[in-house]
Amino acid sequence: MESIALGVIMETKGKKLPIVENKCGFSGYDATKLLNETSTIRDLITKRATLEILFPLCCTTKPVRHKQFKESLKGISSKTLSTRLSELVSEGILERETFAEVPPRVEYKLTNKGQELIESISNLLEWMQKWSKK
Repeated sequence: MESIALGVIMETKGKKLPIVENKCGFSGYDATKLLNETSTIRDLITKRATLEILFPLCCTTKPVRHKQFKESLKGISSKTLSTRLSELVSEGILERETFAEVPPRVEYKLTNKGQELIESISNLLEWMQKWSKK
């Protein structure tokens, strides 16, 4: 049986996880520091409705109106949708454009940062699909 050297104890949401020394693919990174640096974006990505908002945008170069999101995302309240869109704009993942029209028109599109995020998440989802039990 192979022995594993445990190094740093990483803490996530109050639970401690052992980190295996020299096994992390992020060469030169401290696992705890990496998790701290990425906590805001990880929290946003894992919130309800975030992926449902982002994925339709990856398939188009055209902006998507708030109304289109609202109509296509069943089971997500208007408040949750508005909050999540605001958070994605604040993080620089979406760009928001408001038009001074009656009725008001607001459109969203992915930024370069958002496009990179979608590509990364797509790879993760492909991996999950490959290894999910059917």
